[in-house]
Parts: sequence; structure tokens; C-alpha cells
Amino acid sequence: MNGLELSKEFYEEYGKPMLEKDFADLLPFLAIGFVGKGSEHFGFDDEISRDHDFEPGFCIFLPDESIVDIRQEFLLERAYAKLPKEYKGINRLKMSPVGGNRNGVIRTAKFYEDAVGSPDGNLSAEGWLYIPDYALAEATNGEIYFDEYGEFSKIRENLMNMPKDIKLKRLAGNILIMAQSGQYNFFRCLKHNEPQAAQLACVEFVNSAMKTVFLLNNKYMPFYKWSFRALKQIKSDFDFVSKLSILLLGDNHSEKINVIEEISAEIIAELQRQKLTSVISEDLERHAYSVNDKICDGNIRNMHILSAI
Repeated sequence: MNGLELSKEFYEEYGKPMLEKDFADLLPFLAIGFVGKGSEHFGFDDEISRDHDFEPGFCIFLPDESIVDIRQEFLLERAYAKLPKEYKGINRLKMSPVGGNRNGVIRTAKFYEDAVGSPDGNLSAEGWLYIPDYALAEATNGEIYFDEYGEFSKIRENLMNMPKDIKLKRLAGNILIMAQSGQYNFFRCLKHNEPQAAQLACVEFVNSAMKTVFLLNNKYMPFYKWSFRALKQIKSDFDFVSKLSILLLGDNHSEKINVIEEISAEIIAELQRQKLTSVISEDLERHAYSVNDKICDGNIRNMHILSAI
């Protein structure tokens, strides 16, 4: 049983009855779910990762104090703390009196302020350009069990839908890095007899290729240590996981050169399928600038092509 399943069952068995019995008047204003930092919120936890910050628990998100005041927040916190200290052989963590808990009672504004730097999830163009992919992934992962009030889910949905111009800027930058690191610098570093630099070029290519694949599938790449697990969940006829693994783990340089071109060709084909590029070329750099040219907002389009990286 992973953390997502554990949370849902703990909520259904103990959390939901408690809230319906003791907080029926507040329930219409609450959002209940399991969202945030940590592998368990992505469903990526395993026996190794459960040695810290793993417990049966869920999140109770509150609107501002004009709707749910401080006294009601305190009563909810106390009721949550009184839920069973152990569930299915797993102990709950002690709640910190100074906050910082991943589960329990959390103000919606505080959650999104910590996650993306905005209490209501509204980001300026600059905010969208510079926020890391993993932060957006952490703000939109997991599952919401109940949200009749709708505030939390509305912010969540807004963050799930990256503005098209921002997506294009991020795509353009990552595709350009793929071109420079994979199609150009990897081979040149080998010719210079610099295998270490060549492998660094491979890593740059892999990282940008992964971000590109996630963007093309309207998803956010999580923190790097979970990126390959998340990539496996993206449905594709092209086996990106195996191909990218060759670049990271293989030692056959000729094979790596071929794989880089195979991945590049698949990315170009997908850009063409989505009508995000207007050029016919095997050169990723030309496609990067073609993608950038499709940005509607002149200010964003005219920024440096790597400004969203």
C-alpha cells in the first residue's frame, strides 16, 4: 500500500466520520485531500523512502479567517490530533506546534504561498517563467477527496493549466539546449577527446529532453529523483525511458549519437503533430526558434530564448 492509498483509507475510516459528526457546519467550507511535498504525494514512495515523513494522514485545507476563524482552526487541529495514533501498523508523526507539517490542518493560502509563492495561485508572466517545474508538480499532485467550497480546487486547476505562451517559451528553451548539448556538443567533446565533458552534454540533453516530453504532454516534471518514475507513466509509442537510460548508463559513444538523433526526431515529429513548429528540418535549433516565434505576447517572445529555463 502506498501513501496515497493509505491516506485515502485513513480518511474514509476515521477522518470523514469525524468531520461529518463534529464539524458538519464547517465541512462545506473545507477541502480535504493529500497533496504536497514528498514521494508519497506522487504515489512514488517505497520501503526505502518510508523511513521519514511517512504516516497515515491527510490534509484539511481552510479558507481565510473571515470564513473559518482561528478558534475553529484550533478545534480542527485538536480533533485531527486525536485521530488514531497508529493505522495498519504505521505510526502517525507527532504534530509540530510551530507548523511545517505535511498533513493536518493547513490554510489554503499558506499552502499555495509555500508551494508557488502566491496565496491565490495567480502568477504573473514573470512568475510563470521562473517557477521550477517541480514546484508546480508539488502544488498539483496527489488527490482531492472533498471540496464542496471549491476554492482549493479552483486554484489547483488554474496551476495545472500553464499559459500557452509560457509553455512555448519553456519548450523553446529546452529544445535549444537539446540541440546544443546533444546534436552539437556531445560529438564535438568526443572529437576533442573530452569524455567527461561529453557525458555532461548527455546529462544536459537528457534533462531538457525529459522536460520537453512532460511539457508536450501537459504535465510537470517532478523533482529529478522521481523524474524517471513519472516519465514511465506517460503513454507513448516511443520508449523514452529506455532511450534516455542508454545516454546516462551506456558506454557506446556511437550508440549514444544514434539515440540522440532518434530522440530528437521523435520530439520534432511531436512538435509537428501539435503544430508547434513551422520548419522542416532535422536540426532541433531551428525548431526551437520556430516554437518561440509562435508566442503571441511580444514581450515574452522577445525575451532571451532561455529565459524560462
